[in-house]
Amino acid sequence: MKISSAKFIGSFAHLKQLPKDKLPEIAFAGRSNVGKSSLINCLLNRKKIALTSSTPGKTRLLNYYTINENFYFVDLPGYGFAKVSRSERLSWKKLIESFITTNENLKGIVQIIDSRHGITKLDLEMLSWIHFIKLPLILVATKTDKLPNSKRGHLLKIIKQEAREFQPVDIFGFSTVSKQGKHEIWQSISRLLSSSIG
Repeated sequence: MKISSAKFIGSFAHLKQLPKDKLPEIAFAGRSNVGKSSLINCLLNRKKIALTSSTPGKTRLLNYYTINENFYFVDLPGYGFAKVSRSERLSWKKLIESFITTNENLKGIVQIIDSRHGITKLDLEMLSWIHFIKLPLILVATKTDKLPNSKRGHLLKIIKQEAREFQPVDIFGFSTVSKQGKHEIWQSISRLLSSSIG
């Protein structure tokens, strides 16, 4: 997809604050520090439109980006970050659940996992929930450049086998270094959006 414009719209803590223009949305979910922001930056050909950090848990709100003035990317709060209070973790969980279950503009979720660690228990919970509510799912295994060449294909095969029961639309390996998977991920996202934006 050609990116003619990409803008950060804002960070929102409550659903009533979200944009009211009814544009289709694609959400990005994953554990803290899994590479959500880096993936978004790469897809949008921008270095810092989504802020990255070596400190897990930086994304704590619903971060909205408008692309080509036709649709939104939404960066969801990372789950599994332990160094915050239990009440704050529950608040994030409630925000994500409410966003996903009540948002009629949401066309699908890009679920991100770390290829080095595979599908964790928390990832399984998220995948199971997305599958239960029947939202289209694209699974992206990031940081493949950090895998040994001799093990990369085998580890990605295991991830695909474990994810099969959740019936993802597509499964991709991705690297911000080599840009592996970027084109294929865009193709998959475009298919989810095609019925909405023609």
